[in-house]
Amino acid sequence: MDITKTKHYSWCAGQLSEGCRKCVQGRKLVLFITGICPQKCFYCPVSEHKFGHDVVYANEWKIENPENPVELFEEARLTQATGAGITGGDPLANVERCCKYIRLLKERFSKRFHIHLYTSLMLVTKERLQKLYDAGLDEIRFHPDLDDDKLWNNLKLAKTFGWKTGVEIPAIPGYEEKTKKLIDFIADKVDFLNLNELELSDTEIPHFKLREKGFKPKDNVSYGVGGSEKTAFELAEYAFRKKLPVHFCTAKLKDGVQMKNRFKLRAQMVGQPYDIITEEGLLIRGCIYLPDTAPASKIPKQENITGRLNDALEKLNFLKADKTVIDEKKGRIVIPKSHARQYSKQIKKAGLVPAIVEEYPTVDGLEVDVEYV
Repeated sequence: MDITKTKHYSWCAGQLSEGCRKCVQGRKLVLFITGICPQKCFYCPVSEHKFGHDVVYANEWKIENPENPVELFEEARLTQATGAGITGGDPLANVERCCKYIRLLKERFSKRFHIHLYTSLMLVTKERLQKLYDAGLDEIRFHPDLDDDKLWNNLKLAKTFGWKTGVEIPAIPGYEEKTKKLIDFIADKVDFLNLNELELSDTEIPHFKLREKGFKPKDNVSYGVGGSEKTAFELAEYAFRKKLPVHFCTAKLKDGVQMKNRFKLRAQMVGQPYDIITEEGLLIRGCIYLPDTAPASKIPKQENITGRLNDALEKLNFLKADKTVIDEKKGRIVIPKSHARQYSKQIKKAGLVPAIVEEYPTVDGLEVDVEYV
């Protein structure tokens, strides 16, 4: 094995796991199965809106009824996913839900739909692992406590099943020796090691202590922690000498490759034929708002948004029907970018607000830029 740079801004010795290969393609749906977790890592990036709460998300889409996760299937379809990564919290805090969703996804999208799962070692038992394996889980990744090795032996339980087994941890500056101790232990017990670049977060959960411990960003444009990359290379070389396949996943890979590719795939599905898809996978489109639904409006929203949008569309008879889409959720009419400029005066004359919008193709459609024209 040689440690080589990949085309995805990461470093690898040995083969990438199947889960990682699909992830960098943007083909892995992130299934946040629960925010419940008994292990409170000081670097945990989960937001205060999720951590400690038994909520379910498919990427950015909250599943309102976990017993009937229709949003999960729709998000998988819209992102053209060929697999899912189950995360949390600790998914084993609700292993029955994990098993149900694994079966549902395999039934809907075929047995080739690749599913991996992240878990700490605190809830690992032979019984829970058996349930996951029987449900069809393809790959399991453990997150051992680097400060306490008393549960490390639980890793051995996973090797009795026919799935791929890995360990995934952040590369923490100052934790080099503790991590090398873990590498010594797992070298003959797992199929791969993933090292993630340690990242700062805006979370406000009480046990998030990265800033309090003195960790700082490596530059002015990244959430990556200074020194994490250097630590990762040292640890990767150490794992390499142990003949353990290792992948160093950078912050740039997550944001600049994986997420961008996922956004592009979703934009292809949710965008209109006349929308512009940017290199980052965002949508640029023209929009016509009601006065009280424009993003910058301070006017309280009125009722009957749908009826008012239909009435507004009747006034805009100069627009072609196949170039207009009513967006009830955001209280607007979506049109081509060029039409927003071309018909700006007529739109304003009708008492409406024209704009050119750049936004995420996600379920919330978060606006990145709004230019009123």
